[in-house]
Amino acid sequence: MPALKKTVLTVISAALLSTFVVNPASAVDKDTADDPKPTSPMSKVGGSQLSRVGTQVNLGAGAPVLPKELTGRSWIVADAESGDVLAAHNPHWRLPPASTLKMLFADTVMESPELQPKTLEHKVTNEDLADIGEGSSLVGVKENLTYTVQDLWRGVFLRSGNDAVHVLSHMYGGVDKAVSAMQEHAEELQALDTNVVSPDGYDAPHQVSSAYDLTLFARSGLQKADFREYCSTATADFPGEKKKGKKRETFEIQNTNRLLTGADGVEAYEGIAGVKNGYTTHAGNTFTGVAERNGKVLLVTVMNPSSDEAHAVYKEAASLLDWGFDSVGKVTPVGELVPPKSAETGTGTGKGAQSTHGSGADTASPGTGRKGPATATAAAVGTGGVGIALGIVGGVLVLVAGAVYLVNRRWPLPDLVRRLPRR
Repeated sequence: MPALKKTVLTVISAALLSTFVVNPASAVDKDTADDPKPTSPMSKVGGSQLSRVGTQVNLGAGAPVLPKELTGRSWIVADAESGDVLAAHNPHWRLPPASTLKMLFADTVMESPELQPKTLEHKVTNEDLADIGEGSSLVGVKENLTYTVQDLWRGVFLRSGNDAVHVLSHMYGGVDKAVSAMQEHAEELQALDTNVVSPDGYDAPHQVSSAYDLTLFARSGLQKADFREYCSTATADFPGEKKKGKKRETFEIQNTNRLLTGADGVEAYEGIAGVKNGYTTHAGNTFTGVAERNGKVLLVTVMNPSSDEAHAVYKEAASLLDWGFDSVGKVTPVGELVPPKSAETGTGTGKGAQSTHGSGADTASPGTGRKGPATATAAAVGTGGVGIALGIVGGVLVLVAGAVYLVNRRWPLPDLVRRLPRR
């Protein structure tokens, strides 16, 4: 019996030991799955340092340290004027973009002849609303009702309406045509991490982008006056039902960009001017924003924070913007936002080149920035910019009448928007 008891105890001990040996390994595997890392190296577009895994920043004298507890899988903060990337974390990691991909959709098709003028009316058909992904965000577009192009763009930017995207896509010539044009435009912008499958950013196999590419889309879109107007609009009236013999109803829609509206307990960010947020199951929360403070314009993108804190994507974006404004001139850039291919070659024929027609046109004289090939190219193709200066008085962003300033010495970011007063 003692021998048998000893044998049983030995077997039990071995089993327990096996359990404690195997379980830690399983926990490590789970942690790794929950906290994946990008495949190294990533793209070198914009500079070799941007291809490295992890956080990239070159702090100089007097520069503040980066904010603590940044949990985004990928993020970037850049000077929208010079194109300097001030800091980044896995910026070329190819991840699901969610509705931030709508920035590329808008930048690609907004000025197309099929969608001009913005007062153009369209009666929605059942086909227009076919194949919208289940659970999509919707603005409330209904078949057999008529909407203007402007109505639909407000639905895209304010409510991230996939229904509005699909209607605009059909007006443009179809979803397939829109997707093809978006992919072509992404390549023109040198956004080579991006693979477009759907025009609305809805989760789809192999549909990916990156924090770097999303920032390029925002920078390109902000060249267009209508894009700037829509992405900075906090609230708008949207057409509702039309009952016989009565005036058509409207209902108010609010922008889902909480840094713009200050909704749901998120404090409105001083100087914010858009651009787009997103969320899907696979993408998590994504956000690209642009803000101006004391004459400096910064772009920020944050993708998929792992923090359980409510609205982490906005709080991390705001903290990066704060850091960026405090760090301008105190850090050595880790890379750059590249200009479109057409700007580099001087052809000016690509979709990424500055528009010189339509309501989105912004003409200006060239600036005088850093020396280098990109500066010379920008001047050669006439893409310098003069914009309206915006000042902050008593914490409220206001238009400074008659004032102008040169923006983006390398590729222009014109007058951003007429922003709403801030608290």
